[in-house]
Amino acid sequence: MRLLVLGGTEFAGRAVVEAALGRGWQVTVFNRGRRQAAVPGTRSLAGDRTAPDGLAALAGGEWDAVVDTWSSAPRAVHEAARLLRGRAGRYVYVSSCSVYTWAPPAGYTEDAPVVEGAEADGEQTDYPRDKRGGELAAVGAFGTDGSLLVRSGLILGPYENVGRLPWWLNRIARGGPVLAPGPRDLPLQYVDVRDLAEWILGAVERGASGPYNLMSPQGHATMGGLLDACVRATGSAAELRWAAPRVILDAGIEPWTQLPVWVPPDSDLHDALHSADVSRAVAAGLSCRPVEDTVTDTWRWLRGLGGTAPQRPDRTRKGVAPEVEARVLASLDRDR
Repeated sequence: MRLLVLGGTEFAGRAVVEAALGRGWQVTVFNRGRRQAAVPGTRSLAGDRTAPDGLAALAGGEWDAVVDTWSSAPRAVHEAARLLRGRAGRYVYVSSCSVYTWAPPAGYTEDAPVVEGAEADGEQTDYPRDKRGGELAAVGAFGTDGSLLVRSGLILGPYENVGRLPWWLNRIARGGPVLAPGPRDLPLQYVDVRDLAEWILGAVERGASGPYNLMSPQGHATMGGLLDACVRATGSAAELRWAAPRVILDAGIEPWTQLPVWVPPDSDLHDALHSADVSRAVAAGLSCRPVEDTVTDTWRWLRGLGGTAPQRPDRTRKGVAPEVEARVLASLDRDR
């Protein structure tokens, strides 16, 4: 199989490249070449899809599939997809469950209402509308049967450049009492980036099309399971101090960003981020590795970088301030 990855050096794109090389595919990557080096074994094409004539390097060539992870102005997807129409068999756009109209109910499927997207050839607006605009651009160029829309949720694993799991690992590695947002058995839904990549390639081989919610089945892991795995992976003597959701919220701590991954149970956030119906993706071959493997492999990768993970400039910094954590921990001690 001949695969073109638009990007291909960071997180999801890099995982797709590595998985495709592992299957013996011929892989071409197209990017600006300004960040991480291309994965060895790939053919590299240079260009800036936001610049005039920035797609010139893609003027020739044919591929069985294209994978695009673009997250900004839909115009970039629109122009790439139109240029590649007729020279690629399938256009895979890695979208997001954020395209669903807020707030989707627990158990929402791919048929749930979606936001009104930005124009397929439009400029940047906001993340949900931009992702929906990217979907419309892919379908507009390749048709419903020739496009695959991967509506990912929370993505974790090696190469993470968003800062969620790396923050937890580094915080727990420092040891001492750690503010752990409860309840321990809070069900989580996420996908290891490598499982995402393998599913995408399998879907390409099967000729899949249309939208898929792409994250683990509900309750694949819990908040307790995730943080316990962080303690084991780091070998830390950290003490997880579990706090009730109300304690966290009353302290003014923001779910999802200041305590990454966590959102309060019985909330719109939990329904949207950890309660999607993924039966369609499971029926199409989705297999999710244990949380222990995701955490352990991410820690090994992070240590290889000296503990500092790459950070996308268009994503907010994650983590609660040490003084805020200390204040909440002190309140837990007083209430004992």
